[in-house]
Amino acid sequence: MPTQKDRSQAIFARLAARYPEPKPALDFRDAWGLLVATVLAAQCTDARVNQVTPVLFARWPTIKDLAKADVADIEAVVHSTGFFRNKAKHLKAAASRIMETYNGSVPRTMAELVTLPGVARKTANIVLGSAFGLNEGIAVDTHVTRIAFRLGLTTSSDAVVIERDLMPLFDRPQWADINHYLVYFGREVCAARKPRCEGCDLADLCPRKGLK
Repeated sequence: MPTQKDRSQAIFARLAARYPEPKPALDFRDAWGLLVATVLAAQCTDARVNQVTPVLFARWPTIKDLAKADVADIEAVVHSTGFFRNKAKHLKAAASRIMETYNGSVPRTMAELVTLPGVARKTANIVLGSAFGLNEGIAVDTHVTRIAFRLGLTTSSDAVVIERDLMPLFDRPQWADINHYLVYFGREVCAARKPRCEGCDLADLCPRKGLK
């Protein structure tokens, strides 16, 4: 009888075959660029964020520049991403903290990253995994939450619990990639309202939890 780990590895293998080049859909040049883009992506499409970040970085190319910016000016640039007041406030405050506490460099540990305003475990995991190649955990967003539940890999809707459930099922070097795979798969196949179960790559591995 296959174990939960065996099934999870089979899922990983199939998604790896489907998506041979896993990477964030957000455009970025470095860790700071990815952090900014991920903060802006909350409740916003990646496509929209990818339109906004070039404008933002053209105006404030460095962390130091953004730390010195007027928050109202940042709001005007990020307005179209939604929740723009909080996002602008957090980005300026994060830039200021990085300059004051981390010598102008984005920190490379989970404990340090989550002290930055607007940065929780999901964002920290994305930055660590995709910008630094460090797997400290698994980023859990709405796609990961939905698909992990439907696949029977978790029974929780809490991101912290889901991450804790998933980490033993995938090898540490797989942690960043499984996030990318589930995000891609959630957008293309296992959508929230109308999942394309017919012809799904994972149909024989999926108990379809929560689906009729």
